[in-house]
Amino acid sequence: MVDTKQTKTIGEHWVASELARRGWAPALTRDGLERTDILAVLTEGTRQQIEVQVKSARGSGASLNWPLGMKAQKPPLHDFEWFVMVAIDPDQSVPLRGFVVPRAHVAAAAWIAHMDWFTEPGIPPGKRNAGPERSRVYVRDFARYEGRWDLLERPTSEAPVLLPPRFRALAEGERVGLPDEHPWRQGLPVW
Repeated sequence: MVDTKQTKTIGEHWVASELARRGWAPALTRDGLERTDILAVLTEGTRQQIEVQVKSARGSGASLNWPLGMKAQKPPLHDFEWFVMVAIDPDQSVPLRGFVVPRAHVAAAAWIAHMDWFTEPGIPPGKRNAGPERSRVYVRDFARYEGRWDLLERPTSEAPVLLPPRFRALAEGERVGLPDEHPWRQGLPVW
């Protein structure tokens, strides 16, 4: 059985070290601080500060996914809230992988992925009963965010949407859409 606390620790410390490699001064927050695992300040230039939520998952291949409950689906409070999704391969010779994603993009992906699964045509009514709090987003859906540490140097509202194009079509449609409080309900960004 995988120790989830250890998985969380591996991800947070790895992200902190990757941030430091890139000129950020990271500080791990205490457990219990909602929405933020790491606070970081850019050490040169603007001295910009960011908040990072780390989600770590163990696995490999297409089945790798991150559970994203209702807290992860909350809309951003400001333009400097990020997630780093960490993939920890069971083969210790494989390097860790990081997917740098703005909070609004994670919230949209979690909702879209879940509602697409939940309302999939052809599934008998009542067969799928899990609510959005049980959402899971697969590695393929965040693939274009892999290694995009450069995005952290700009506000999240300026970051390109790198979700799969099919997610945009699902967000526009009535079957899936977006949650009421999501900022993209005012107008979907281009992607």
